[in-house]
Amino acid sequence: MSLNSHGVKHIQEDGWSIASSEKYYGLNNWGKGCFKVDEEGYMKVHPLQDSRGIRIFDVIKEAKSKGYDLPLTIRIQDLLQTRVKELNETFRDAIKQEAYQGSYRGVFPIKVNQMREVLEEILEAGEPYNYGLECGSKPELMIALAYHRNLNSLIICNGYKDDTFIRLALHGNRIGKPVFLVVEQLSEIERIIRISKELEIQPKIGIRIKLSTVGEGKWARSSGEEAKFGLTSPEIVSATKSLEQAGSSDCLELIHFHIGSQVPNIQTIKRATVEATRYFCELASMGFPMKYLDVGGGLGVDYDGSMSNFESSMNYTLKEYARDVVYNIQTICNEASVICPDIITESGRSVVASHSLLVSEVCDRISKYSIQPIIEKNENAPIIENFISILENDYSASPLERYHDAVQKKEEADNLFNLGYLKLKDKGLADALFWKICQDLVLFYREEKIQPEEMDTLKAMMADQYVCNFSVFQSLIDHWACNQLFPVVPIHRLNEKPTVDTTLVDITCDSEGRIASFVDSEDERSLLRLHEIKETEPYFLGFFLVGAYQDIMGDLHNLFGRVNEVHVFLEDDEENGFYIEDSIPGFSVNEVLEFTQYDGQMLSRKMKKQIDIATKKDQIKPREGTRILDEYMQILKSQTYLSESD
Repeated sequence: MSLNSHGVKHIQEDGWSIASSEKYYGLNNWGKGCFKVDEEGYMKVHPLQDSRGIRIFDVIKEAKSKGYDLPLTIRIQDLLQTRVKELNETFRDAIKQEAYQGSYRGVFPIKVNQMREVLEEILEAGEPYNYGLECGSKPELMIALAYHRNLNSLIICNGYKDDTFIRLALHGNRIGKPVFLVVEQLSEIERIIRISKELEIQPKIGIRIKLSTVGEGKWARSSGEEAKFGLTSPEIVSATKSLEQAGSSDCLELIHFHIGSQVPNIQTIKRATVEATRYFCELASMGFPMKYLDVGGGLGVDYDGSMSNFESSMNYTLKEYARDVVYNIQTICNEASVICPDIITESGRSVVASHSLLVSEVCDRISKYSIQPIIEKNENAPIIENFISILENDYSASPLERYHDAVQKKEEADNLFNLGYLKLKDKGLADALFWKICQDLVLFYREEKIQPEEMDTLKAMMADQYVCNFSVFQSLIDHWACNQLFPVVPIHRLNEKPTVDTTLVDITCDSEGRIASFVDSEDERSLLRLHEIKETEPYFLGFFLVGAYQDIMGDLHNLFGRVNEVHVFLEDDEENGFYIEDSIPGFSVNEVLEFTQYDGQMLSRKMKKQIDIATKKDQIKPREGTRILDEYMQILKSQTYLSESD
């Protein structure tokens, strides 16, 4: 709503107001006080959730003046600080309220957003809280080692690990960093023991548990006994025996579980936490020096603002999440007379999702309304006369009856054309008349509370397609891959009533490059109502809460990058022969790091400084420091994927 000179709220004559826009687009729900509409109808972001705000339209103008055209990703860096502080403070409050004896030791999973400027902002904001990092690949571990400075914060290593990965983590231990190797597969235990003995470095070991508790939502398959990662209870027993036989029992300090990203239901989190704590207590009672319980990721983002257990939402708050995790761990530990562990979470999505938005300009419109039927007074084909009669409702039929009749005549017209009995000119007029009849029915039922079932199909069929200057596959990969919903809102004209039912399509030549699912507080929308496009001014749409995974998922999830490639041909002279006509190497570690604005030489310099510090403290000998740095630099040239054991 706009204000007049006396500060009185203004509502348009049609009853639409800014409050109406905020309600329709769900700003009051998913916006969480960070995204609001100002009195002139422009979207603003309030990163610190106070009166200070940034008009997104102004950011676009500034970017354009510097030569940066749309589509444009806008990062609100302050929102990262807000989220990191909120996460840590909420857990601190829960620990204080429950008189919990342990502490909170959160880590940020680099895979959720590996961009350098994002990581730097998170580490700066997390410094007072000893907020650490989680990594799942060699490139991510190299980033973590180079950027990790707070020795009171943790580095958690998940994912598959080859010998090089394990050595790199152990080198981190050697220079004083608390790097934990989380065992994901039973075979990793033997390798960790062997390599740590060779290097004479005491490892810090964790075990990932395959819980019987199964997660919910789109990523539920990453949990349960059929999950890809983790050890079953027999494997845990076997792993502990291996550690005991190797004299490495005192290295096991941590257990970890993960029940999937974006867990919508708090009950699932409670059950998993209780089960994992039982494992923790059992291992502690067996004599292992257990200190940490890593509850993994899963803390959701309320993309649609419904506060429900729908897969694009969450039926709990951050405060409830923290309190339930703390309470359930404490309850089980007290029952078992076991000292409460420090609690680790790997919450990434909830930290970074809101800080990034994509802005695109609507560059075209595909509409069935673009050609209006022109009826000539001379004699028309019988099928055309039928359509005219339905359009003018000569027989006083109900709206639904007119629609049924029009569908029947449309099928007749198509058949006549296919059989050669209807000219192209008449076919074009028949289709235009059909769309006009459908248009009248959509307008008739638009404001009706009770609508026939057929209207859902008709509205979708008649909706305009707004062509947006971006690629779904590049910028909203999760929407294409798993139908993840993201809020879509015009960033201006929000003081005007939207009147056009639309779906969105991108400019790629792939028919899958479209968005036809939109957030809604009650259900999932198949259409989004937007404003008429004006020829004299651009129309901008914002895609919000895209800061998690979308920057990297296209080809660089976990910074693995492109795999090696070979072109194989059959050998003409041999029955089953072939030859490799060409081979293309996959990305090196250094190459994928460059995609996210890291420089290998810069990382090496940072690593050298930290090795020099460890050398001066007499933690390592100069020769060993040189060897660690040489190995670090050699990995920069190597492939990102797992290599064979040495």
